[in-house]
Amino acid sequence: MAQLMRTSNPVLNEKRFEGLDTLGERMTLQGTVNKTGILLLCAMASATWTWHLFMQSRSVADVMPYLWIGTIGGFVCAMVTVFKKEWSPVTAPLYSLLEGLALGAISSVLELRFPGIAIQSVSLTFGTLLVLLLAYRSGLIPVTQNFRLGIVAATGAIMLFYLLEFVLGFFGIHFSWINGSGPIGIGFSLIIVGIAALNLVLDFDFIENGARMGAPKYMEWYGAFGLMVTLVWLYLEILRLLTKIRGRD
Repeated sequence: MAQLMRTSNPVLNEKRFEGLDTLGERMTLQGTVNKTGILLLCAMASATWTWHLFMQSRSVADVMPYLWIGTIGGFVCAMVTVFKKEWSPVTAPLYSLLEGLALGAISSVLELRFPGIAIQSVSLTFGTLLVLLLAYRSGLIPVTQNFRLGIVAATGAIMLFYLLEFVLGFFGIHFSWINGSGPIGIGFSLIIVGIAALNLVLDFDFIENGARMGAPKYMEWYGAFGLMVTLVWLYLEILRLLTKIRGRD
């Protein structure tokens, strides 16, 4: 499995299949697609709620608590799901609802400053998902070992950089040339979006192999959860990229 199913998404890697019960109903591709649809609806429902809350009051203070609840609660829920994957039928929808709160808050605040940015980000995210799914299914993007290792290394480097940036921020050190709307900042965001998008290909490969191996039925929820993690990351990076581009106007 180590050679077949390695993925840079920490919740979708070959270790997730170790020690699983192979009795009973099995994981299927259609079942995972259905579960992914449910999780997307959960995220959209809670995001719509915080969106309307902000648009009615136009006050950041009104949605800030939900931003923190969604961010921290979603992280905790994700960690629980990673270590207790058999709980994913419950924790995966909860994760999506919590992340929706945060995404709705962030999107609505940015929408007020950059009208239309939310629908652009949503469209690009789902458009990327569709294009890469078609490319994967048609074999245009072969998931080779070198491809996996490259995405793993790139994603790990990004996570380490974000962690370093977060820590250095407490000491007043900021990477304004990367976070700004200049050519370097936009170029950096384009690279991050590209790497986040390619993680989707590895997620597709993981789910397909899980179904082929006959993983337990609850792994459909786990596979859908892992795909949601990547989609949330991709959406936020696209939103960040568009913010930089629109900020140049």
